[in-house]
Amino acid sequence: MTLNGDRLLGLFLFVLALAYGWGAQQWPEPFGSHEAVGPETFPTILSIALAISSLLMIIKPDANNEWPKGKTLLEIGYAIVALFAYAILMEPLGFIISTFAAVTFLAWRMGAPVKPAGIISLSCAVGVFLLFNNLLDLPLPLGLLEIR
Repeated sequence: MTLNGDRLLGLFLFVLALAYGWGAQQWPEPFGSHEAVGPETFPTILSIALAISSLLMIIKPDANNEWPKGKTLLEIGYAIVALFAYAILMEPLGFIISTFAAVTFLAWRMGAPVKPAGIISLSCAVGVFLLFNNLLDLPLPLGLLEIR
């Protein structure tokens, strides 16, 4: 078993999944509640999915795993910057605005026209916000949209 790019990435993502899963379990249990779905449920599911995916990358890497060059590498850089900005701006701007901006930007970088990408990303941002806030009772930050 040789150590190549996919295996290195898989190892890194597996360690990240373990850390993320451990962090998800550190959320305090809601006061007076023993619900099956709590604030740690969704991050735990994500960490399990990431761990399984990373193990598959370690066990069976892609045969042709050349590192991207040129424009592709630049697009990956744009995506990484957009996701870091999304994480940093989530609290001050709120979930809806930051999700709208990040998804619209990423869709545009992937070749989608800006107007339809914006409409779809706004619809999805509002839908996911309502799903988490109202149905799952897991509050997301409103940021600039918060009424004071």
